[in-house]
Amino acid sequence: MSKAKKNTIAVYCRVSTFDQEKGMLSQEKALKDYCINQGFKNIVWFKDKISGSKINRPAFNKLQKHIFEGKIKTVIVWKLDRLSRSLKDGINVLTDWLEKDVRIIATSQQLDFSGAVGQMVAGILFAVAQMERENLRENTKRGLAAAKARGSILGKRPLLFAKDITPLIKDGYTIADVSKKLKKTRQAIYNCLKREKIVLADIIVSH
Repeated sequence: MSKAKKNTIAVYCRVSTFDQEKGMLSQEKALKDYCINQGFKNIVWFKDKISGSKINRPAFNKLQKHIFEGKIKTVIVWKLDRLSRSLKDGINVLTDWLEKDVRIIATSQQLDFSGAVGQMVAGILFAVAQMERENLRENTKRGLAAAKARGSILGKRPLLFAKDITPLIKDGYTIADVSKKLKKTRQAIYNCLKREKIVLADIIVSH
């Protein structure tokens, strides 16, 4: 990140974790294309790889510092939620920036905020976004509860089934032999049989 000078245009990118490199690259490309099309120059980039629920972020803190020093007059982001995923923090950030006459542009949403009207509209949009996230959480909880009530097994699909184990035991394999052949731990084999309610002694007796 180069040093910000007076009236610098700031471009802020954020992804939630370090493994979202594609997300960062796609944001950068979209924002670079926008800046080129608008003829913007004197640009400084700020990039964070951390959750938007946390307001304390390294690049974001540097951006805040430059804004409060009067060096930044325009901030460009891909979406408003790149600034914050918290309704309270998002509105506070936008209010502080707009009061300092900072122009805020969210390119993918085609939003351009400045002044009191921008502050009001941005607050409404943040509230709607938070409502959508809460609805998604509630829908997910309801879906999981309904699946559990139906007796569905939640979580990852098992990688080992009794149908893989019982034929080997019937052929005279010991649990240790089965473990080696299937390349699974003995505990995994016992857990599988227990999960499918199969008693080891019954397999041996039926054989």
